[in-house]
Amino acid sequence: MTHQVHTRPIEILLVDDNPADVRLAKEAMKDAKVWNRIYEAYDGDQAMAFLNKQDDYSDAPTPDLVILDLNMPRKDGREVLAEMRADERFTHIPVVILTTSAAEEDVMKSYGLHANCYVVKPFDLHSFIEVVKAIEEFWLCMVMLPGVA
Repeated sequence: MTHQVHTRPIEILLVDDNPADVRLAKEAMKDAKVWNRIYEAYDGDQAMAFLNKQDDYSDAPTPDLVILDLNMPRKDGREVLAEMRADERFTHIPVVILTTSAAEEDVMKSYGLHANCYVVKPFDLHSFIEVVKAIEEFWLCMVMLPGVA
């Protein structure tokens, strides 16, 4: 298996309203094979503020990858994805949907909005960690991300 060599950390925006899932995902990627920095947003409004470098996020980096939950308060993941894909500054950023919803309607809508992949969160701890590690392995080690040497 070939791993990409990066000269700077991979910037990841993790958008999820469940603090336990955020903590587990960060823990799963802590020992990553690739140098990365994970930033958190707990709803869609925070995610868009981060992307637009507004309010407390004026110094936020542009993420190389967004991991996005669908079902969140205020602005949900579908709205965030639609806004990202409507803004040419963000169309190049890969978006991984990581959500509890296995509804065909959500899958179809997400791909219709140009999500790069759709992953259903497993309910047990071990499987959740394995899924996050698989996302990390694929998106950080195997895939060539735009703007990352």
